[in-house]
Amino acid sequence: MRANLPKGMGGGPQNMNAMIRQAQKMQEDMEALQEELDAREYDISAGGGVVGVKINGKKEILSIDIKPEIVDPDDIETLSDILVAAVNEAIKRVEDTNSAEMSKITGSAGIPGLF
Repeated sequence: MRANLPKGMGGGPQNMNAMIRQAQKMQEDMEALQEELDAREYDISAGGGVVGVKINGKKEILSIDIKPEIVDPDDIETLSDILVAAVNEAIKRVEDTNSAEMSKITGSAGIPGLF
């Protein structure tokens, strides 16, 4: 028994080779984009600008800048909270940017195992 596939489905080795080439191109584009995203740097501030965090696309903290006016030896908890907020915002910005940029390449194609 032979299945009747709609036109454009199946199509033999030529169609399969074209799909493989397209997938390889997408993978190459994604790898190039990932390298570019990893090299990006982001400057994030928190607490009204009293704490700044510089992070790269690999989610590595490059520097933390703390304004002297936020340093109060009697209130370390506030400084700690602002640092946590800044670092979390920095990580979220990298993740959101990476996701948005990758979706430009992959579109809505949910390819299992890629992310």
